[in-house]
Amino acid sequence: MADYGRQSPDLTSPQIPELEHIASMSLGNSPSPPPPEDGGVSSTNGGGPEPAPTSPGPVEPETPKEVQEVLASDEFATFLKKRSDLEDQHAKGLKKLCKSTQDSVHHSDHRQGTFAQSYEEMLTIHERMAENGIQFALSLHQMHEDLLEVAAVAEKHRKGWKQNGLAAEQRLTDVENAMRKSKSKYDSLAEEYDRVRTGEAKQGPRVFGIKPKSAAQHEEDLLRKVQAADTDYMSKVQAYQSEKATVETSTRPEAVKALQDLIRECDSGTTLQMQKFASFNEKLLLSNGLVISPLKTVTQPGQHSRSLKEVVQAIDNKKDLENYIISVHSKVPARSSEPKYERNPVLNPQQNVSLNQVTQMHQQQGRPQSQQRQGSPLPAQQQQGSMSSRTGGYDSISSPTGFPGPAQDFTPPPGLAPAPRPSSGPGHERSFSHGAMLNQPSMQPPPQYNVRNSIQAPPTQSRFNGSGMGGPPQLGALPFQNQTAIEQSPPQQGGQIGFQGSSRGDQSPVRSGSPHGAPAPKTEGAIARGPVFGVSLERLYENSKGPVPMVVYQCIQAVDLYGLAVEGIYRLSGSSAHVNKLKHLFDTNEDAPILDFRNPENFFHDVNSVAGLLKQFLRDLPDPLLTSEHYAGFIEAAKNDDDVVRRDSLHAIINALPDPNYATLRALTLHLHRVIEHSAVNRMNSQNLAIVFGPTLMGTAPGANIQDAGWQVRVVDTILQNTYQIFDED
Repeated sequence: MADYGRQSPDLTSPQIPELEHIASMSLGNSPSPPPPEDGGVSSTNGGGPEPAPTSPGPVEPETPKEVQEVLASDEFATFLKKRSDLEDQHAKGLKKLCKSTQDSVHHSDHRQGTFAQSYEEMLTIHERMAENGIQFALSLHQMHEDLLEVAAVAEKHRKGWKQNGLAAEQRLTDVENAMRKSKSKYDSLAEEYDRVRTGEAKQGPRVFGIKPKSAAQHEEDLLRKVQAADTDYMSKVQAYQSEKATVETSTRPEAVKALQDLIRECDSGTTLQMQKFASFNEKLLLSNGLVISPLKTVTQPGQHSRSLKEVVQAIDNKKDLENYIISVHSKVPARSSEPKYERNPVLNPQQNVSLNQVTQMHQQQGRPQSQQRQGSPLPAQQQQGSMSSRTGGYDSISSPTGFPGPAQDFTPPPGLAPAPRPSSGPGHERSFSHGAMLNQPSMQPPPQYNVRNSIQAPPTQSRFNGSGMGGPPQLGALPFQNQTAIEQSPPQQGGQIGFQGSSRGDQSPVRSGSPHGAPAPKTEGAIARGPVFGVSLERLYENSKGPVPMVVYQCIQAVDLYGLAVEGIYRLSGSSAHVNKLKHLFDTNEDAPILDFRNPENFFHDVNSVAGLLKQFLRDLPDPLLTSEHYAGFIEAAKNDDDVVRRDSLHAIINALPDPNYATLRALTLHLHRVIEHSAVNRMNSQNLAIVFGPTLMGTAPGANIQDAGWQVRVVDTILQNTYQIFDED
């Protein structure tokens, strides 16, 4: 409780003339004895003054001042208590509402995007307002307790002084009553003595056996009694006068002064609490105002929080709709092939379709006849099966052997229409016309070879906008690779696409071993590097002639293009079916055009599945990326509390990694640093990424302690925070 003091100079109240009278009445005093009629007590010897006559009883007074102050303090304390309860209920209810609403916002069925972000930030603002309300309620409750203590102290002191005053007044009343009794006895004896002395007294009844007193004896006895009564009456009057003087000069002034002090203290305490109440109200409104619309500092304009108006204005409905459509696109079930009219062979007579007839149909479609291959006539069904086999497996966007994509504007005649083929997977339909197979250019530029011993594919037509798009990216162009001697290998033959290509001359179709569009088996010229997952980086480097595996390159490229703005990238899991399918494709042929992740359709428009594929590849490594050999060194370096020493220690160990591990770690770290640069959108800072990649990059060494998990996170976090100090950006 605050120490309000006895009284303060600025809170002194003026003297109230009737205060003494009010205090006297509040103490419950008995009526004062009346003043003597003759100015004293009449006696034969003038021994004392006559007692004053009794005055009439006082009129019932109003509520005393000190009682009013106590009542006012109690009333204001009750008001503060109720106001505190209301504010506390309001603040707690608001906080509970914000909590439940936030849980609803985080639900998967709730609208996400900028709306969810603004909504959550608005709820945070309301939570801060609720905190202000709770603090205000606690302050009011403390003021309520302080006021109750002030009122209790004032009431206790008032009752104490009342008890003392009543006791003093009661003593004065008792002395006054004793004086009146003594005066009555004294008056009656004096009258009887006067009658005996003057002879007016009658002879009393005679008692048998007792000799009556003579008149002189009777008068002498009465005189002695009158003198004794006079002495007693005088002492009673003196005692009354002494007690009355004590009450008037000491007891009553002290009580009045004490009551004045209590009144001033109670007034001061109540006024102080009212001033605090006003100040707390201003503070509450100001705090809520600053929460709703914070001040924008001039020195650091980008560090201030957004106002409620700015938060609401940040909602972008168009962007939310586009992001939602993109997110659910991968969940749309695969569309079945469109129905096509196929004439039943029984309605057509068996006839041979000559190449001249095919050429005439091509000329009708505006195709040059020189592009067609001359051959002997074939039956219609054989021709149909042959062309179907040529197109078998031609479901990729671009061909690594240099063939352009199939034409989109040619429709085969009824007798040459191919049978419908099942789609290669969800979101990967390849509905191409078979006429393009007969319309290939006669001359093709010689294939180009890169350092990875694979054929560089020329640009082909995209299925989306018709723009040129090459094959999968070549690691020879990576900035961190060393230039190696260019090695040439025989071009890929129609193992997957159904064509046998050469550097010059015609691109002639070759029959596939399986009819009706089934993929043809690999021929002798096909490059088979074996599986990718679960293989050491050294072996992958020997097979691919590149330090960074193709799967890592493609995953990094996809996330850089489509995943930097995805919230929770690398933290959220993609579809396991998508991950397993992509894993199988990489293990089968990592150079397949369908694994060019620059086209989002190739990874089902699900960038989280690409992130999961990258983490799966790193987890499946026989030796972790940071190697088991250097595991203990990394853990010891992470235990360094000095940031510079820890960074330099980790840098030295990283420099000692094998070349494939170093190159892959460098590419991954630079990529994760780009993810961190967009953490304001994707909410993946270095700490979050370190939690995801710590066990993945370091693995578990034999005999490792479970407490190493925290040090693993610290290792990766330090590497990510010092990306450009450890690795060169170029």
